[in-house]
Amino acid sequence: MIRLFVLCLLLPVLYASGQKKPFYQIKDEIIGKAIAELDSVSSAPGSAFFKEISESNLSGTYVFDITLREKGEVATVFVVNEGANQIAMQNRLKDIVKRYRFGFRVPKGKSYKFQYTFNF
Repeated sequence: MIRLFVLCLLLPVLYASGQKKPFYQIKDEIIGKAIAELDSVSSAPGSAFFKEISESNLSGTYVFDITLREKGEVATVFVVNEGANQIAMQNRLKDIVKRYRFGFRVPKGKSYKFQYTFNF
């Protein structure tokens, strides 16, 4: 009975330790992974990111400068191609991107900026 109790206590610890995000340190690798992940989630019908975009009825081409920081968080999103689309739509997509969390981690205290083009 005691063994079962101990096993029940250790099981969540073992499960949680296996849930860490991959860690990348090289700038080109980080940017490549970020672009690949955005390509994937923006075109995968099952993703929450794609669902938000579909519900917002976004169309056109949007170019953003995105800054990524530790824990896969998006630090900043700046519009590069102003005037090409409606401001409300740009802001809506900008908010969706800002809330997104990447599936990997980067070195603490560092940020990585890259440009990404969304085509809908």
